[in-house]
Amino acid sequence: MSNTIQFKGYALTGKYPRKWSDLQVLSYQPKTFQPDDVEIAITHCGVCGSDVHTLTQGWGKSKLPLVVGHEIVGKVVRVGDNVKDIKAGDRVGVGAQIGSCMHCKSCESDYENYCPKGIPTYNGEYPDGVISQGGYSTAIRAHQQFVFPIPHEIESRHAASMMCAGLTVYSPLKTHGAGPGKKVGVVGIGGLGHYAVLWAKAMGAEVYAFTHDSSKMDDIKKMGADHIDFHKPLSRALDLIISTRDVFDQNMSLDTYLSMLFVHGKFVTVGLPDANNVLPETHAFSFVPSGCFLGGSAIGSKKECLEMLDLARSKKIKPWIEEMPMCDVKKALEGVKQNKVRYRYILTQDIENK
Repeated sequence: MSNTIQFKGYALTGKYPRKWSDLQVLSYQPKTFQPDDVEIAITHCGVCGSDVHTLTQGWGKSKLPLVVGHEIVGKVVRVGDNVKDIKAGDRVGVGAQIGSCMHCKSCESDYENYCPKGIPTYNGEYPDGVISQGGYSTAIRAHQQFVFPIPHEIESRHAASMMCAGLTVYSPLKTHGAGPGKKVGVVGIGGLGHYAVLWAKAMGAEVYAFTHDSSKMDDIKKMGADHIDFHKPLSRALDLIISTRDVFDQNMSLDTYLSMLFVHGKFVTVGLPDANNVLPETHAFSFVPSGCFLGGSAIGSKKECLEMLDLARSKKIKPWIEEMPMCDVKKALEGVKQNKVRYRYILTQDIENK
């Protein structure tokens, strides 16, 4: 069955006058198949802000031609000889990382998402020189550590955006103790932020949502947030703040958020702006009164992803999505850039007919 798959996807070619969102269906060389690999026929792929940053070259020069997309769901069509617990016919997902060294301290400690030699799902390079290509495509090959079995209770269209948006915020919530008795703030209620609200509430935390978009208020209430928007700063009230903003206004006061943290509270940013959009200035004095911390988080591990999927299954959590055929990728990408999506676009496979 795997021999019938043609690897092709919606790619940025770099041929002008093509724009960053003008993608063309091209065939490409997939990853060289290895004994630990799983080959997946893709059925769904979410559209992430990372895709926009990469296509617009906001994070630096991309390796063209390039197929983006790292919120992937599909069916397994082939497994390598070393693959365990995954078989042909299984429904699985792949997120923003597709490889690591598997031997360093991070990899051996269930922190493979922090491996110094980690390979991103697209715009990365394998040791043999092949460029990794993403999920706006027919198929993908991935090391078994980065392939996640999906519970049958979760629909593919709902699981897709969990692979990046969901996992990116679940990981710091779990790492930093979100749960009963904890107060969690979420800055920015978009694709990642809406998941942060859903997960934090499901984990038993009291959830505070921060947004400047009044049109989202009713949605956020339905997602389960306990408090929305504030007309006066909270002081020493929150245990954890997850910031999903991927554009920072330099007039934004980071100190205001830090002042909201309880003793040893943490402000964790998971949004990644363009390279020239730095964090707002702050001063060492801002960290002293509560002994608070400022940090980040890198996607999530396989262990965390399986926990997240079980939480979604047991709590019947569904993301807020808009579905469209993959051929409408231009509309989806531009909708993300213009902040029109509510709250994640999911592309359904249609390339077989191209």
